Amino acid sequence: MTHVVTESCINCKHTDCVEVCPVDAFHEGPNFLVIDPDVCIDCIACVAECPVAAIYVDSDVPASQRQFLALNAELARDWPVIVRKREPLPDAAHWADVTGKIDHLQHP
Repeated sequence: MTHVVTESCINCKHTDCVEVCPVDAFHEGPNFLVIDPDVCIDCIACVAECPVAAIYVDSDVPASQRQFLALNAELARDWPVIVRKREPLPDAAHWADVTGKIDHLQHP
């Protein structure tokens, strides 16, 4: 099993989760974080740290968010590892409860 970052993270990018990850599985894009499924050891430490409840065990990802399984794996190959907490994006509070944000995901 692995953990997956889902849509709630888009345009928020809280990074509390990266500091508790014992294996540096998080990768950072412009407005989103992903977890490398090949590195994640399923320790669940990150889940409780996410203030917008964006992280799920892969088997518990809601049906409407299943595309994020492949997206995490794909983007982790290209984005740099992040290991230190940073400030969330400036409009994170506004975006925290917004749904249907997939079109706002910035990636190559």
